[in-house]
Order: sequence, then C-alpha cells, then structure tokens
Amino acid sequence: MRNITIDNITEAVVKSLGDDVPARNREIMASALKHMHDFCKDVNLTYDEWLDAMAWLRRAGDITDDARSEFILISDILGVEVLVDMLDKKVTDGETVSTVLGPFYRDNPPVLPNGATIVQKDFEGSQSVRVGGVIRDTDGAPVPGVTVDVWEDAPNGMYEQQDPDQPDYNLRGRFETDENGRYEFVALRPVPYPIPYDGAAGELLNYMGHHPWRPGHIHFMIQKLGFKTLVSQIYDSETDYLDNDSVFAVKEELIGEMKPSSGDTDLEMEFDFTIRSDAKLGVAAE
Repeated sequence: MRNITIDNITEAVVKSLGDDVPARNREIMASALKHMHDFCKDVNLTYDEWLDAMAWLRRAGDITDDARSEFILISDILGVEVLVDMLDKKVTDGETVSTVLGPFYRDNPPVLPNGATIVQKDFEGSQSVRVGGVIRDTDGAPVPGVTVDVWEDAPNGMYEQQDPDQPDYNLRGRFETDENGRYEFVALRPVPYPIPYDGAAGELLNYMGHHPWRPGHIHFMIQKLGFKTLVSQIYDSETDYLDNDSVFAVKEELIGEMKPSSGDTDLEMEFDFTIRSDAKLGVAAE
C-alpha cells in the first residue's frame, strides 16, 4: 500500500503479517494491532505522549534484571497477569482457585518436616501463626505426598531477597503432605506491603492515581505428579487492602481466618486445598 492514511494504516500493518507465520501468531498480532491502533485513535494520542511512553518503556527495561521484572510488575498493576491467570487456569472440577505467582518466588526452598517453622529471625511485635490443612482431590479424597512450597513477607514488609538483614530463605519452606493429606507449618502473620514503586511501575501508579499496597498474604505452590500445579495465595481476613489490592489478586475463596491459638503459637489458621487430577480428566499432567 503506497498511500498510507489514518483510515487504512491498520489494514496495511495487519496485511504485512507473513503468509507463513503460525496461525496463533497471526491471531494474536492481528488483534493486538487493531486494538492498539483503535486506542491511539480513541484518545487522539499526541506525538509527545507517544515519545513519553517510549521513554517510559525504556526506563522499565533499564531497571529490569534477573531479580526484578519491571514489565511483570507493570502487567500486575494493569490487572493483566491476574486476567491471563483466570483465562488460562479456569476452575473445571471444583479445585481451589489460583492466583498469580508474584515476583518473589525462589526455587529450591528449604525442605522441612511437617509442622516445622519457616521463621529464621525474630521481629519485635510479630505474631506467630500455625498454618495447616488437608489437600484433597476433586473427589474429596486426601492426597498424600503433595509438595507444598510456601513463602511470605516479613513483618517489615519485605521478602528476604529484598532485605540484606534477613537470613537466606527466611520465611520460605517446602513441605510434603502426610498419609492423611495434611500439611502444617509455623509462620508469621503476614503484613501488607507496597510493591516496588521506585521505577517505571511507580510512575504508572502515580499516573493512575493508585496506591502500591498489597494485603497480607501467604503464597502457596502445590505440586504432585499427575495433578495440575496450583499456585495461590491465602489472605488474612483482618488485613488491610483486601478491597483494593494494588495488583487485583484477591479472591473471596482465598481469604482465611487467623484465630487465637491454644497451642505454642499466637494464632492458628486452617485452610484446605483441592487439586485437580489431570489423569482423571485425560490430559497431560504438569
């Protein structure tokens, strides 16, 4: 097309997609191009605004490294990661609902016996909590031998890789359900914390007029061969920001109650999970 106009620019770019590109590539790119061009027209985007956006993307790239993905953070602030997670991991058989992994997971956390503590450092004013529950399949049967990774922020609002004063792998652990499908560990009551907002993501929050805070929660990754991996978060029912999480990841089914404990911790919380058998559904296991 040798005479590009506002009316035909979108068609010209879509037609430039190669004939031999995979069908899924074509589907994604054609839709993305149409929506992007429609957005520019809808807001009558100025050239200076476009330049500002390109500089902002460059700043996001400058701050991104192996320890921090600014683009994932931006995706979270826009609600995109949560949306994609819901689209890709629809509940099909009564399993526990998933939510986002988040940027602070670490591979190979310490393997600990059921009931052990993940706390390696004391924090003044913190509350200990014994967390436990049963992991069942969608028929209601307890599932033994399930690997349960857990991680949380410290009472100062930081995960251990953000805080040089915390021991390596503090507030992280890997457990295995017993013959009755039960998991159990001791943690600290999680507190709200701000997502990193000192870079491009913070600029976006300011542009949107939104705060950076997340409600207090504990992360879970639940895995067993033959079952769909479940990535989820359990939220403290008394925490702030349940109704306005900065990354939109709260779901009613994932809110747990921390009650006064009659045992050796300040609090206790029971939370059961249901995992879906891929073998049962006739699809490849993860």
